[in-house]
Amino acid sequence: MSLPVEPNAQPEIAPGQSGSGARFAVLAALAAATASVVAALVVGLSAAQALSLLGIPDPGTLTTYGLPAVRAFADLFAALTVGSLLFAAFLVPPQADGLLDVGGYRAVRRASNFAVVWACCAALLVPLTVSDTTGQPVADVWRPEQLWRAIGQVDLAGAWRTTVVLALIVAVGCRLALRWGWTPVLFGGALLTMMPLALTGHSASGGAHDVATNSLILHLVSAAVWVGGLFAVLAHAIRGGAHTDVATRRFSLTATIAFVVIGLSGVINSWVRVPSLEDLFTTTYGRLVLAKVGALVMLGVFGYLQRRAALPALAANPRDRAALIRFGGVEALVFAATMGLAVGLGRTPPPPPVSVPTPAEVELGYNLAGPPSVARMLFDWRFDLMFGTLAIVLAVVYLLGVRRLRARGDAWPLGRTIAWLSGCAVLLFATSSGVGRYSPAMFSVHMGQHMAISMLAPILFALGGAVTLALRALPPAGRGGIPGPREWIQAAVHNPVSRFLTHPIVASVIFVGGFYALYMGGIYDSFVDSHTAHLLMNVHFLLSGYLFYWVVIGIDPKPRQVEPLTKLGMVFGSLPFHAFFGVALMSMTTVMGGWFFRSLALGWNNNLLDDQRTGGSLAWASGEVPLVVVMLALLVQWSRTDIKLAKRLDRAAERDHDADLVAHNAMFAELAKRDREVRK
Repeated sequence: MSLPVEPNAQPEIAPGQSGSGARFAVLAALAAATASVVAALVVGLSAAQALSLLGIPDPGTLTTYGLPAVRAFADLFAALTVGSLLFAAFLVPPQADGLLDVGGYRAVRRASNFAVVWACCAALLVPLTVSDTTGQPVADVWRPEQLWRAIGQVDLAGAWRTTVVLALIVAVGCRLALRWGWTPVLFGGALLTMMPLALTGHSASGGAHDVATNSLILHLVSAAVWVGGLFAVLAHAIRGGAHTDVATRRFSLTATIAFVVIGLSGVINSWVRVPSLEDLFTTTYGRLVLAKVGALVMLGVFGYLQRRAALPALAANPRDRAALIRFGGVEALVFAATMGLAVGLGRTPPPPPVSVPTPAEVELGYNLAGPPSVARMLFDWRFDLMFGTLAIVLAVVYLLGVRRLRARGDAWPLGRTIAWLSGCAVLLFATSSGVGRYSPAMFSVHMGQHMAISMLAPILFALGGAVTLALRALPPAGRGGIPGPREWIQAAVHNPVSRFLTHPIVASVIFVGGFYALYMGGIYDSFVDSHTAHLLMNVHFLLSGYLFYWVVIGIDPKPRQVEPLTKLGMVFGSLPFHAFFGVALMSMTTVMGGWFFRSLALGWNNNLLDDQRTGGSLAWASGEVPLVVVMLALLVQWSRTDIKLAKRLDRAAERDHDADLVAHNAMFAELAKRDREVRK
């Protein structure tokens, strides 16, 4: 099928570029071969050491060298899928009617093809991983009944199986998508498909595995966005696509952010895995880390050259793509080699820990100094790379928005700024202070964290009005202009999905129902030892709370208007369910997650049932504070609404000289006249 092209757009295929698709295919194939060869060579240097340290017999040449080669293929095509969807969603504009333009449409189709290859590689990695873990040749584990049984026992093989399913869903979704609104969803789906692998491997076990896992997630996502986005921009430039200058400019900013995140997360992950500076130079793992650092520096240099050469050339002449293609092609190959190096690093055993970890360190990733106290809650910090970073970024971006408004002479209420920054402070404290440190080890502290993230921070965020600030601070695209972040925010707010989620019943069910599903439904008891589960729980707490309070007291624009009495009903309707949840926790006679808490061997936390009842009492009592804040906010909002209405009526009266009042008095005068006539 063919898609229309915008009348003012540049031609998608420039003269003399009819073979551009083949040129990009050659570049992609060369990059895939480079990544695979580098991965196999690196593993050839360290595989024997890994097998001997783990005490696993040699699974054979096919597994030893085939697994890293296929893994490099999988990682590269995962990045290509992510980058293509990033390109279609945010780097090039759609058509005026919301349909994908030619460049975006082709990027989505490429993403579908890349996702299929990604799924095929993941499927091959299932038996290869089982073979590698058990030390048996691939031919011995290939039988379906044996392979299926082994997948349930090998976490990494199960992760690859999940990747197959998710990648195929993304591939089908890309084939069906024709409108721009689906591309951000598919982009998020591609990132989600990377998560099963990000949560396994070296970083998911051993000391400080919480920090290592979080840093690895940031590292892999940033790398996929950078390398995948680079290939997508190159494919578009080679074809002579429209808006290449816009796509390159936007990608340059994205790549800069990704470079910083990759560097910081890589340093943190290496710091966790390499005990001493000496190990960087004396161990294979350390030397590979240094090689990867060198590759990252080289990529940074290429990125700098791109900004110096390609961006000015495109700004002067949007058809001048020579510098972009030249520097980008070399950068893509260096990136492919770096990805192969990263695969080899993941197959190399890190240096052994200096000391034997305690049971708590094995399960949590760190030790606890003793029973919780006020001092430890306040000062015993362990920074959460996910939510701590999120809190800081949200605060900084908000302040930048306020600064932009004030720089052009616009005012922004101080109360909103205080509310937003207070919400960021609550999120930071709940996840990175002693509360966040003790939360996985004690149910009562976990429940206190839960209440702070789901019931206090969202109220403050809703009162901060971040969406309103963004809509005022970001420049509009204008008539016929290229949609940007301001238009993306408007599209996110005003769409059928947002309208459904902000229905009072839906928002209330998501907010209250999550308590019962997580704790009464057995989810918490089954996954209390999972770092992934704790991440997802915190995400649910924060988003469900924000959604609820956005509807009730939020000052930002919403896809549907809710009457004040309905808002009041939402608040008072949720209170009994919340109170009953706390009472139910206090009345339970069995300990949720007791098997995990006992495995921590914390001598000062033996009475688990009392600790659980304390958590229930916190859940029961914590509803009072949000209720007071919400009621005060509603009263203030209603008062301001009445004042605004009165002022609007006064202005209207001034304009028409109290026409309504005059008409009203005239009506009564006429009625009085008729009454007098009737009496006569």
